[in-house]
Amino acid sequence: QVQLVESGGGLVQAGGSLTLSCAASGRTFSTTTMAWFRQAPGKEREFVASIYWNSGWTYHATSVKERFTISRDNAKNTMYLQMHNLKPEDTAVYYCARKKVGPMTATSSLDFSGWGQGTQVTVSS
Repeated sequence: QVQLVESGGGLVQAGGSLTLSCAASGRTFSTTTMAWFRQAPGKEREFVASIYWNSGWTYHATSVKERFTISRDNAKNTMYLQMHNLKPEDTAVYYCARKKVGPMTATSSLDFSGWGQGTQVTVSS
């Protein structure tokens, strides 16, 4: 299985923007559906967005639609999460993961594996 490393997090004011990256070390990245999750202190890990291996399909959680955009560059073994109009409630550790089994529309963390270390996003008001 591949190793995943998230980066790009930081402190930003409400209304600002950040772009997160998820770098994969293995050669199987390009054949795997990927997703972003996030987890705030004391909260359950929450689905953010997913993307088909060939970038032909994406799905974004209602809470981030029209603000966040998931994308990937298989040639670089990297997935991205472009975030705009950030809100304090977006504050969390953001993780990337790869799809295991089930439908492409799965949003449970149980359907994903290979979690990275996460990158902290903090949005101040």
